[in-house]
Amino acid sequence: MLSLKQALSLVSTKNLGSSWNPIDELDLLAWYQNKVGIDLIGTEVLAWEDSSGNSHTMEQATSSERPIYNATTGSLTFDSANSQHLQTTTQMSLSGAFTIGFKMNATGTNNTILADNTTAEEYFKITSSTNLRFKTDAQLGNLVLDDGTLEDVYVVIARNAFDSVKLYVNGNLQTTPATVTGTSDIDAIGIREPDINSFDGEIFEIQIYNTTNATLISNVNTYLSNI
Repeated sequence: MLSLKQALSLVSTKNLGSSWNPIDELDLLAWYQNKVGIDLIGTEVLAWEDSSGNSHTMEQATSSERPIYNATTGSLTFDSANSQHLQTTTQMSLSGAFTIGFKMNATGTNNTILADNTTAEEYFKITSSTNLRFKTDAQLGNLVLDDGTLEDVYVVIARNAFDSVKLYVNGNLQTTPATVTGTSDIDAIGIREPDINSFDGEIFEIQIYNTTNATLISNVNTYLSNI
Protein backbone atom coordinates (compact mmCIF):
# COMPACT_ATOMS: atom_id res chain seq x y z
CA MET A 1 0.00 0.00 0.00
CA LEU A 2 1.28 3.42 -0.89
CA SER A 3 1.42 6.05 1.86
CA LEU A 4 0.30 9.59 1.23
CA LYS A 5 3.29 11.86 1.78
CA GLN A 6 3.17 15.62 1.65
CA ALA A 7 5.53 18.44 2.48
CA LEU A 8 4.41 21.92 3.39
CA SER A 9 6.41 24.63 1.66
CA LEU A 10 9.37 26.37 3.31
CA VAL A 11 8.06 29.66 1.92
CA SER A 12 6.32 31.52 4.71
CA THR A 13 3.09 33.40 4.11
CA LYS A 14 2.87 34.94 7.57
CA ASN A 15 1.79 38.55 7.82
CA LEU A 16 2.37 39.69 11.36
CA GLY A 17 2.11 43.40 10.74
CA SER A 18 5.86 43.82 11.15
CA SER A 19 8.82 43.83 8.79
CA TRP A 20 10.93 41.74 11.18
CA ASN A 21 11.42 38.07 10.33
CA PRO A 22 13.67 35.50 12.04
CA ILE A 23 15.48 34.78 8.77
CA ASP A 24 16.78 38.38 8.81
CA GLU A 25 18.95 37.57 11.85
CA LEU A 26 22.53 36.58 11.02
CA ASP A 27 22.75 34.60 14.26
CA LEU A 28 19.66 32.46 13.59
CA LEU A 29 20.82 28.88 14.23
CA ALA A 30 17.61 26.91 13.68
CA TRP A 31 13.97 27.72 13.00
CA TYR A 32 11.15 25.20 13.23
CA GLN A 33 8.46 27.35 11.73
CA ASN A 34 4.73 27.10 12.35
CA LYS A 35 2.93 25.48 9.39
CA VAL A 36 6.11 25.41 7.30
CA GLY A 37 8.48 22.58 6.33
CA ILE A 38 6.32 19.79 7.73
CA ASP A 39 6.89 16.45 5.96
CA LEU A 40 4.00 14.05 6.54
CA ILE A 41 2.69 10.56 6.05
CA GLY A 42 -1.00 11.09 6.67
CA THR A 43 -0.94 13.20 9.84
CA GLU A 44 2.30 11.67 11.19
CA VAL A 45 5.31 14.01 11.11
CA LEU A 46 8.27 12.49 9.30
CA ALA A 47 10.32 15.69 9.58
CA TRP A 48 10.20 19.34 10.61
CA GLU A 49 12.53 21.13 8.27
CA ASP A 50 14.86 23.86 9.51
CA SER A 51 13.78 27.17 7.92
CA SER A 52 17.08 28.87 8.90
CA GLY A 53 18.97 27.28 6.01
CA ASN A 54 21.43 25.62 8.42
CA SER A 55 20.12 22.09 7.76
CA HIS A 56 19.23 21.14 11.34
CA THR A 57 16.10 19.32 10.17
CA MET A 58 14.39 17.23 12.86
CA GLU A 59 13.19 13.77 11.77
CA GLN A 60 11.54 10.59 13.03
CA ALA A 61 11.75 7.28 11.16
CA THR A 62 9.68 5.19 13.62
CA SER A 63 5.94 5.50 13.02
CA SER A 64 4.84 5.09 16.65
CA GLU A 65 7.30 7.79 17.77
CA ARG A 66 6.15 10.43 15.30
CA PRO A 67 4.19 13.42 16.61
CA ILE A 68 0.84 14.18 14.98
CA TYR A 69 0.28 17.30 12.90
CA ASN A 70 -2.70 19.63 13.20
CA ALA A 71 -3.04 21.50 9.89
CA THR A 72 -5.41 24.07 11.36
CA THR A 73 -3.11 25.34 14.11
CA GLY A 74 0.23 24.12 12.77
CA SER A 75 0.93 22.35 16.06
CA LEU A 76 2.76 19.06 16.52
CA THR A 77 1.17 16.94 19.24
CA PHE A 78 3.58 14.73 21.19
CA ASP A 79 2.43 11.73 23.26
CA SER A 80 4.89 10.90 26.03
CA ALA A 81 3.42 7.40 26.41
CA ASN A 82 4.88 6.60 22.99
CA SER A 83 8.10 8.61 23.47
CA GLN A 84 7.21 10.71 20.44
CA HIS A 85 10.02 13.05 19.42
CA LEU A 86 12.09 14.41 16.55
CA GLN A 87 15.87 14.32 16.19
CA THR A 88 18.53 15.77 13.90
CA THR A 89 21.75 14.14 12.74
CA THR A 90 23.52 17.49 13.08
CA GLN A 91 24.68 19.02 16.37
CA MET A 92 23.73 22.44 17.71
CA SER A 93 25.98 23.85 20.42
CA LEU A 94 25.35 27.09 22.28
CA SER A 95 28.59 27.95 24.06
CA GLY A 96 27.83 31.54 24.98
CA ALA A 97 24.91 33.92 24.67
CA PHE A 98 21.73 32.57 23.13
CA THR A 99 18.04 33.25 22.64
CA ILE A 100 15.49 30.44 22.34
CA GLY A 101 11.82 31.09 21.71
CA PHE A 102 8.94 28.65 21.38
CA LYS A 103 5.18 28.41 21.60
CA MET A 104 3.74 25.34 23.32
CA ASN A 105 0.87 23.84 25.24
CA ALA A 106 2.34 21.41 27.76
CA THR A 107 -0.16 18.99 29.27
CA GLY A 108 2.11 17.37 31.85
CA THR A 109 5.28 17.82 33.88
CA ASN A 110 8.74 16.28 33.53
CA ASN A 111 8.43 17.24 29.86
CA THR A 112 11.52 17.85 27.72
CA ILE A 113 11.16 20.60 25.12
CA LEU A 114 14.67 20.77 23.65
CA ALA A 115 17.64 18.57 24.53
CA ASP A 116 20.47 16.39 23.37
CA ASN A 117 19.44 12.76 22.96
CA THR A 118 23.00 11.53 22.47
CA THR A 119 24.63 13.30 25.43
CA ALA A 120 23.19 13.08 28.94
CA GLU A 121 22.16 16.04 31.12
CA GLU A 122 21.70 18.54 28.29
CA TYR A 123 18.13 19.80 28.25
CA PHE A 124 15.39 22.40 28.65
CA LYS A 125 12.67 20.63 30.62
CA ILE A 126 9.46 21.42 32.49
CA THR A 127 9.75 20.01 36.00
CA SER A 128 6.50 21.45 37.38
CA SER A 129 3.65 23.66 36.19
CA THR A 130 5.68 26.70 37.29
CA ASN A 131 9.30 25.64 36.75
CA LEU A 132 11.43 25.27 33.61
CA ARG A 133 14.86 23.70 34.16
CA PHE A 134 17.93 24.37 32.00
CA LYS A 135 20.81 21.95 32.46
CA THR A 136 24.12 21.79 30.61
CA ASP A 137 27.61 20.43 31.37
CA ALA A 138 26.35 19.39 34.82
CA GLN A 139 25.29 22.99 35.54
CA LEU A 140 21.65 23.47 36.47
CA GLY A 141 19.33 26.45 36.63
CA ASN A 142 15.67 26.61 37.58
CA LEU A 143 13.61 29.30 35.85
CA VAL A 144 10.53 29.95 37.96
CA LEU A 145 7.25 31.55 36.88
CA ASP A 146 5.98 34.47 38.93
CA ASP A 147 2.39 33.31 38.38
CA GLY A 148 0.36 31.19 35.98
CA THR A 149 1.52 27.94 34.42
CA LEU A 150 3.52 26.71 31.45
CA GLU A 151 0.37 25.58 29.64
CA ASP A 152 -0.64 27.33 26.40
CA VAL A 153 2.16 29.93 26.43
CA TYR A 154 4.93 31.39 24.34
CA VAL A 155 8.31 31.39 26.02
CA VAL A 156 11.68 33.06 25.48
CA ILE A 157 14.83 31.92 27.29
CA ALA A 158 17.86 34.21 26.95
CA ARG A 159 21.41 33.81 28.27
CA ASN A 160 23.83 36.74 28.07
CA ALA A 161 27.63 36.81 27.87
CA PHE A 162 27.82 36.67 31.70
CA ASP A 163 25.82 33.40 31.84
CA SER A 164 22.75 35.06 33.34
CA VAL A 165 19.64 33.27 32.07
CA LYS A 166 16.26 35.02 31.96
CA LEU A 167 12.80 33.64 31.29
CA TYR A 168 9.99 35.47 29.49
CA VAL A 169 6.47 34.01 29.50
CA ASN A 170 3.87 35.55 27.19
CA GLY A 171 6.21 38.53 26.79
CA ASN A 172 6.62 39.13 30.53
CA LEU A 173 10.05 38.92 32.16
CA GLN A 174 9.97 36.60 35.17
CA THR A 175 11.76 37.91 38.25
CA THR A 176 13.90 34.87 39.16
CA PRO A 177 16.91 34.59 36.81
CA ALA A 178 19.46 31.77 36.93
CA THR A 179 23.18 31.51 36.26
CA VAL A 180 24.16 28.57 34.04
CA THR A 181 27.59 28.17 32.46
CA GLY A 182 28.75 25.68 29.85
CA THR A 183 27.84 24.65 26.32
CA SER A 184 24.24 23.69 25.67
CA ASP A 185 24.00 20.83 23.14
CA ILE A 186 20.77 20.29 21.21
CA ASP A 187 19.83 17.58 18.73
CA ALA A 188 16.23 16.70 19.65
CA ILE A 189 12.75 18.08 20.17
CA GLY A 190 10.59 16.42 22.81
CA ILE A 191 13.03 13.99 24.47
CA ARG A 192 16.42 13.75 26.21
CA GLU A 193 19.12 11.13 26.56
CA PRO A 194 18.58 8.21 27.01
CA ASP A 195 15.10 8.47 25.39
CA ILE A 196 13.43 9.72 28.59
CA ASN A 197 11.22 12.56 29.87
CA SER A 198 9.41 12.88 26.55
CA PHE A 199 7.13 15.83 25.90
CA ASP A 200 3.35 15.66 26.36
CA GLY A 201 1.33 18.30 24.53
CA GLU A 202 1.64 20.62 21.55
CA ILE A 203 4.58 22.54 20.11
CA PHE A 204 3.78 25.21 17.51
CA GLU A 205 7.16 26.82 16.73
CA ILE A 206 10.78 26.92 17.92
CA GLN A 207 13.45 29.56 17.17
CA ILE A 208 17.12 29.23 18.22
CA TYR A 209 19.74 32.01 18.00
CA ASN A 210 23.37 32.00 19.17
CA THR A 211 23.18 35.56 20.46
CA THR A 212 20.93 37.73 22.61
CA ASN A 213 19.99 41.37 22.95
CA ALA A 214 16.93 43.35 24.01
CA THR A 215 15.76 44.02 20.46
CA LEU A 216 15.95 40.36 19.47
CA ILE A 217 14.09 39.26 22.60
CA SER A 218 11.35 41.81 21.91
CA ASN A 219 11.04 40.74 18.28
CA VAL A 220 10.85 37.04 19.11
CA ASN A 221 8.21 37.67 21.77
CA THR A 222 6.12 39.74 19.35
CA TYR A 223 6.45 37.16 16.58
CA LEU A 224 5.42 34.26 18.81
CA SER A 225 2.48 36.22 20.19
CA ASN A 226 0.98 36.29 16.70
CA ILE A 227 1.07 32.53 16.10
